[in-house]
Amino acid sequence: MLATNGVFYPILGLASCAAFIYMSFGDLAWDIGTHVRGPEMSFVGRNGTRFTVDGKAFYVNGWNSYWLMDQAVEEVSRPRVRAMLQAGAKMGLTVCRTWAFNDGAYNALQVSLGHFDERVFKALDWVIVEAKRHGIRLLLSLANNLEAYGGKTQYVKWAWEEGIGLSSSNDSFFFDPSIRSYFKTYLKTILTRKNHLNGIQYKDDPTIFGWELMNEPRCMSDESGDTLQKWIEEMAAYVKSIDKNHLLTIGLEGFYGSTSPPEKLNVNPGQWFSTVGSDFVRNSRVPEIDFASVHIYPDQWEVGAGLDQKMKYISRWLTSHIEDGDKELKKPVLFTEFGLSDKTKGFDHSHRDVFYKSIFNIVYRSARKGRSGAGAFVWQFMVAGMQEYCDDFGFVPEERPSMYRLIKKQSCRMAKLSYGIGLLKTRFGKLCAE
Repeated sequence: MLATNGVFYPILGLASCAAFIYMSFGDLAWDIGTHVRGPEMSFVGRNGTRFTVDGKAFYVNGWNSYWLMDQAVEEVSRPRVRAMLQAGAKMGLTVCRTWAFNDGAYNALQVSLGHFDERVFKALDWVIVEAKRHGIRLLLSLANNLEAYGGKTQYVKWAWEEGIGLSSSNDSFFFDPSIRSYFKTYLKTILTRKNHLNGIQYKDDPTIFGWELMNEPRCMSDESGDTLQKWIEEMAAYVKSIDKNHLLTIGLEGFYGSTSPPEKLNVNPGQWFSTVGSDFVRNSRVPEIDFASVHIYPDQWEVGAGLDQKMKYISRWLTSHIEDGDKELKKPVLFTEFGLSDKTKGFDHSHRDVFYKSIFNIVYRSARKGRSGAGAFVWQFMVAGMQEYCDDFGFVPEERPSMYRLIKKQSCRMAKLSYGIGLLKTRFGKLCAE
């Protein structure tokens, strides 16, 4: 009937035109239709042992959700990313640490040496834009010492398979010239990436709090630490040659190495930890490194110890590294991972409340005194329905009311140090008045 009255073809033409526009400009249409700009942001800088924004002190209460890019690739899982960022904003959290790498694994960003999947890059673009919408900054990690999501193992495997690798040892990632060159290709690709949603190159986007060279780097084949030290110096200088806007850290766990004095070596969880090839103070002294990073895992380090013993140890661990930041490095220190395992014998969720509160208090006291302890990041937060991504440290904050309140309290304390009497004019005003 429509064909006989002459209406069918105009409708068909309009439908075809609409389909063409959607297929050609779908991302742009999404951006215009649903994207809210979010708060304006300035780059985070540093002045001595303090982070700064617009000349004022900036203190961090943060968290880890390493899976943001991975979950943003597929439309069906993308709402998890938004839900996590919304939850972080509601708790007053300011920075999320997440992976900006996936080498050769499922949903790989880098599918082979120097070759990238645009579909996954667009997912990372979306994560950055969505983070800004919620007033969250991102600490983006650029490689993994572990095999998850490819890591240095994948680089070595690729180089070995192509016949350009010097060794099949995982540590050749740090000393093989070909692999170092390919890693620089990756770094340049990331830093100069132009976000398809807002047209901003990553190196020019203040939503990014900073870059982390590698998650928990270790070079076990060289206990002297020289190999890792040279790699850090080379890669840090390369990043800064391209991006002078953003802060840069290494991603260290905080272990003291061969150049450390005996009193510092005694702070390590055990003698073995001085042999992993990293060296906290020496590594963090590199001029291009803007702040130091430390991790806190007493369950893994103090196996069999009771909660009281673990608490005493982590107090010593934090205090030692804050002292390093104050006296040796003259740089901020971020505790970028900490957690308590729910697989430990006798575990109770109240243990996490005690453990987290202790860490928050030490960091807050340091920040209040203007010292180098500038923030801490819980490992890790999830949203409901993500059991496959959960380890024995992860949890959904809303499902633990006491922990939820504790995190919000820390956010408010750190925000008050950052904004002072101007707090009420920020997004923290209502949160901290509750």
